[in-house]
Amino acid sequence: MRFAIKTRPEHTTWQQLRDVWIAADEFEIFESAWHWDHFYPLTGDMAGPNLEAWTTLAALAQATQRIRIGCQVNGMIYRHPAVTANMAATTDIISGGRLELGLGAGWNEMETTAYGIELYGLKERFDRFDEGMQAIVALLTEKVANFDGKYIKLTDAYCEPKAVQTPHPPIAIGGKGPKRTLRAVARWAQHWNVIVANPEEWKPLKDILVKHCEDVGRDVNDITCSVNVRIDPDEPLDTAVAAAAAYGEAGVDMVVLNLPLDAPPSVLEPLAKAVAPLA
Repeated sequence: MRFAIKTRPEHTTWQQLRDVWIAADEFEIFESAWHWDHFYPLTGDMAGPNLEAWTTLAALAQATQRIRIGCQVNGMIYRHPAVTANMAATTDIISGGRLELGLGAGWNEMETTAYGIELYGLKERFDRFDEGMQAIVALLTEKVANFDGKYIKLTDAYCEPKAVQTPHPPIAIGGKGPKRTLRAVARWAQHWNVIVANPEEWKPLKDILVKHCEDVGRDVNDITCSVNVRIDPDEPLDTAVAAAAAYGEAGVDMVVLNLPLDAPPSVLEPLAKAVAPLA
């Protein structure tokens, strides 16, 4: 089993976030580090601080040396896909080829209402997501990209310089929608991340992904399957380790360990030791 960490950029400072990622960079058991793409906190005071995803990700790319970096996940509706493609290419260059390109359709009505960003109905949102995926892949892989969709159009469009990773940074799609999200994972993703309650909820979703992969002619084993396990500061680490072990037995490839809010860098050494027997 492989392991990653995830930090919450809410109710914290840049210095605290940076120091945890730098510390995680020292422990090889942690393959990657992730945060989220929101403009408001998701817990506590909604008027509190929440660091923006892409600017912090670029800075964290510069602050670290080894660990892969990503966001679970960037909301497609927040930025034009061409802008996202350019940001991804540049961040991959800054990191020396360590970016994991996390993408999702978006869902946060509170943020979109506050900022005047159109959320769209569920069908249109996923139609836009599908077109956005095609546009992003085209921009990251083709010298000159053209795309004529219903919502997204590219005309002799450039995205230069290209990312370090070829054909593009691995795409991580987050979510568990059986029809649209998992079909998108089968079509474009190298990594699927989902938040579920237990392995029993995860297993039927994996079966659906297998079917979608068969439909599009992909080997599901080419897709890293990850879940998130929350580290509760009020419980012993054994609780999270047992949860990770259960997911591993169910067939999950990677467990993303969600660190407590304001966790200091010192939490990483005992966490690394606790999960090491499962690696």
